[in-house]
Amino acid sequence: MQQGPATTPARRRRADAERNRARLITAAQRAITETGVRVSLEQVARDADVSIATLYRHFPTRDALIEAVYRQAMSSLVDAATRLSGERDAVAALREWLLLFVDFLDTKKGMSEALGTLIGGTGALYGESSARLASAAAELVGRATRAGGIRPDVEPLDLLRALGGVANVSPDPDWKRSATRMVDVLINGLRDRTTVFPRRSGAAVPSGEGASSPKGKA
Repeated sequence: MQQGPATTPARRRRADAERNRARLITAAQRAITETGVRVSLEQVARDADVSIATLYRHFPTRDALIEAVYRQAMSSLVDAATRLSGERDAVAALREWLLLFVDFLDTKKGMSEALGTLIGGTGALYGESSARLASAAAELVGRATRAGGIRPDVEPLDLLRALGGVANVSPDPDWKRSATRMVDVLINGLRDRTTVFPRRSGAAVPSGEGASSPKGKA
């Protein structure tokens, strides 16, 4: 009974620390995506509404913060696969996850140079994330295949590599729009018929692009 009053403040401190850490990672991810890894850590702390001392308590180095952002983005993507696996339309769930994968690539692209300089290299980090992402993709592809929504010869990693290629090879600063369009190209290619999907909110419509699906040949 005597431990109650002492335990409650300790729990509050831990909860506050966890919230501060989460806010810092969110602020850093947004800043890195917008301006790159050279963003001011003081600005990250301000955006998270914490002091710079609090930032350094959680992340002693810039590399530590960058790695935390990467791991959080990857974990969120894996968690999304689990959530989407419960959706009724298995193909729509796969498409939504691939769009989230494009968002993940956007975050990763902003920090790729910094990730390459992390102590110990990125081999283990990328190996871990690749295995988790491959498993998540396989879960959604397998479900869509079993539902009869896509062909049975689909390799999950091929989808990730196709989108990764757009992100890593294209010099176009607007690569993300191309990658988003590629998602629909891939999904339609996996079906026996072509489907027109609704566009993501705020997505620009390329000039000259029609609103209807191509008509089949007689």
